Amino acid sequence: MGIKVVATNRKARRNYSILDEFEAGIVLLGSEIKSVRAGQVSLAEAYVRVDDNQAWLIDAHIAPYEQAGIHNHDPKRTRKLLLHKKEIHQLWEQITIKGVAVIPLKMYIKDGLAKVQIAVARGKKLYDKRQTIAKRDAEREMERQLKKRYKY
Repeated sequence: MGIKVVATNRKARRNYSILDEFEAGIVLLGSEIKSVRAGQVSLAEAYVRVDDNQAWLIDAHIAPYEQAGIHNHDPKRTRKLLLHKKEIHQLWEQITIKGVAVIPLKMYIKDGLAKVQIAVARGKKLYDKRQTIAKRDAEREMERQLKKRYKY
């Protein structure tokens, strides 16, 4: 069936340097999966908490499904992530380091199932962000010059 990306956390790579990535399943209600398939998801303020050998997705906004009526879900409810026990222990070991967080990068539908790509990340300082932007601008300018030079 393939992969259909539903939502991405665009600020994640700008504000954090990614150390490690994981793919996790997510436990959703019926009205939630319908909203996810419709692309009504926001991961902007979301993060992952690990406790009691379980991982939880916190503050991810999945819009209410309009046709669900009174049986709708809470848009910002805490959702359980499905990971192997070994992966959860790896996450736990890495987040005990100061300055490290677990954030969602994107949510997608893979072979009919909702998945979340999560990452262990360290927050960037302001000078790191400026350095990244300067590097990206320099690469863009080089591409422009090369394109301009070989246009004829």
